[in-house]
Amino acid sequence: MEGSSTAIVNKIPVLKTNAGPRDGEQWIERLKEEYTALIQYIQINKDDDNDWFNIQSNEDGTKWSGKCWYIHELVRYEFDVEFEIPATYPSAPIEIALPELDGKTSKMYRGGKICTDIHFAPEWAKKVPKFGIAHAMAMGLGPWLAAEIPDLIKNGKVTKN
Repeated sequence: MEGSSTAIVNKIPVLKTNAGPRDGEQWIERLKEEYTALIQYIQINKDDDNDWFNIQSNEDGTKWSGKCWYIHELVRYEFDVEFEIPATYPSAPIEIALPELDGKTSKMYRGGKICTDIHFAPEWAKKVPKFGIAHAMAMGLGPWLAAEIPDLIKNGKVTKN
């Protein structure tokens, strides 16, 4: 992990409950921890004037969607973001998708799922069940946006509407 990412991730609460969507009441406890970590991460970002996403879940916490944005040369580029919690979560990390960018970069899989194999997935595997959605946003989507969006803009694959 990069230095600034590590500093931020160290401020996000770690999760304790090792449960996924098929684990009944334990999943409810895990969701409470997920929301607590997300709220704290969002507050950290707001305090640092670095608010860059807004997400919400369905009622059972298995499908999430919202918006993320990236500011490049004082222009805000906004994208839909979505992901589902895998049945084997938290052993398997979430796959974050930006559907409108599908096919625009090699650092993406079918359906607009961002590539996190090299940098994020190994770190996730070491930290199960401590990492959650907030950590995936901080270590997965945030760095991916910072690395990919400027290049996509430069190459004309992303334009401001």
